[in-house]
Amino acid sequence: MSILKFPLLYAGSKGDKHLYTLFDGGANLSCVNPDNIEDIAVLEPLGHIRKLATANEGLFIEVKYAVRLDFYINDVLLSDEFLVIPNLSEEAIIGAATLQKWRIKLNFEDDIVEVDPKVAKLQLI
Repeated sequence: MSILKFPLLYAGSKGDKHLYTLFDGGANLSCVNPDNIEDIAVLEPLGHIRKLATANEGLFIEVKYAVRLDFYINDVLLSDEFLVIPNLSEEAIIGAATLQKWRIKLNFEDDIVEVDPKVAKLQLI
């Protein structure tokens, strides 16, 4: 199984920063490591704490915050909500919901991520 991981530019309410991003169709939601978000965006408390299951049976991670971030793939501006996951092993992860929302295609044969610029055509420039 191939892994696609690239530096992407993220922009939030406080600034922007490149984060190495893992594209993971097995992860439902997109998430970000809290150590990498302080300079980019203000953490928004979730209305209800989420408990995410891990690979270890009976072990859950409590998620208390989320952030809305813009990010660029091949110069196409996209946006989504990212859960802020304590002790996340990656700087950022793009999950299945974001992949589907923006019709992002993972091309493992050529090790590239593809996004059709038409999916972002409603943006104001």
